[in-house]
Amino acid sequence: MEKSKVYFTNMRATSKMNLLQKLERLVKSAGIEQIDFKGKFSAIKIHFGEPGNLAYLRPNYSKVIADVIKSLGGRVFLTDCNTLYVGRRKDALEHLDAAYENGYNPFTTGCQIIIGDGLKGTDESYVPVPVGEYVKEAKIGRAVMDADIIISLNHFKGHELTGFGGALKNLGMGCGSRAGKMEMHSEGKPSVRTKSCVGCGACVKICAHSAISLIDKKAQIDHAKCVGCGRCIGVCHFNAVGAAWDESNDVLNKKIAEYTWAILNGRPHFHISLVIDVSPNCDCHAENDVAIIPDIGMFASFDPVALDMACADKANEAPVITNSYLAEQLKNKSSNDNDHFQAAHPETNWMSCVDHAEKIGIGTKQYELIEV
Repeated sequence: MEKSKVYFTNMRATSKMNLLQKLERLVKSAGIEQIDFKGKFSAIKIHFGEPGNLAYLRPNYSKVIADVIKSLGGRVFLTDCNTLYVGRRKDALEHLDAAYENGYNPFTTGCQIIIGDGLKGTDESYVPVPVGEYVKEAKIGRAVMDADIIISLNHFKGHELTGFGGALKNLGMGCGSRAGKMEMHSEGKPSVRTKSCVGCGACVKICAHSAISLIDKKAQIDHAKCVGCGRCIGVCHFNAVGAAWDESNDVLNKKIAEYTWAILNGRPHFHISLVIDVSPNCDCHAENDVAIIPDIGMFASFDPVALDMACADKANEAPVITNSYLAEQLKNKSSNDNDHFQAAHPETNWMSCVDHAEKIGIGTKQYELIEV
């Protein structure tokens, strides 16, 4: 397979060229203007950051990309889907509040924000995945699937389950509806934490398969009837219903790749990753630890597989920051490890995601790095 082109620029700036101008130059050099945006709904998939976390991408970066798309005639919006776990982004109202709190609003980004899977994480499209080994029908936020063009703007950082979070993780997991996220994270079905259940019956009413009943004023789920749609998780106001979180990390990564295939298949797409503030864990945490490596730069490509590979390679070439979580992990090991992300989270294997993504035809791990 021919190598994919990945464009790169470092984080150095001058009085004549600031970082936002460098980002615009990067994406134009990488060919974003080749996409026909005119009159097209264009989704920029981004992570708004869990409040309390300060490592997420500043909204200034998204405004650069939104302005480029608007200059090309696109109808652009920022999007993310609701979370499966309990936090400040579990439903659309709290999600928007969190985004605004972290600086994302139409005035700072130049475009609207749409939560991709609706108010309760149940507004979804069912997308066949004929190449899937684990996923036969992906459950994707409807607004994401309604878009004509997909742009991913990714904060590249460590991740406690997948090794790192880049373009594939931002798209595959991030665009899944609540049911989709549960499918990726879980082998099993949701269950009820009886101590938290107040017996309101909201989950009973929402279940289309009569799988939930109230017994002694507590909800119970019949897993023989449950199809794992996750609607009961979204409707519960008391966080009494939760997913199993029992899928292996390698299978989780492969499911993420298959969801990414479903999101990108048949549509123009383009991807930007910023390897900055590389925290050891996901931006879903309500905190962020000190960065594990110095800031590397900004990358862009039409190929998300090559992009993730290039970012990982550059990150692994970087020195480890003293007193970071990664430095502590390496200190506790008998020998140094050249894979920073596997060293930070030894139970993870990020290659399982890029390998599977290449296998099912999303892109290639072979790339040509072009410095801008």
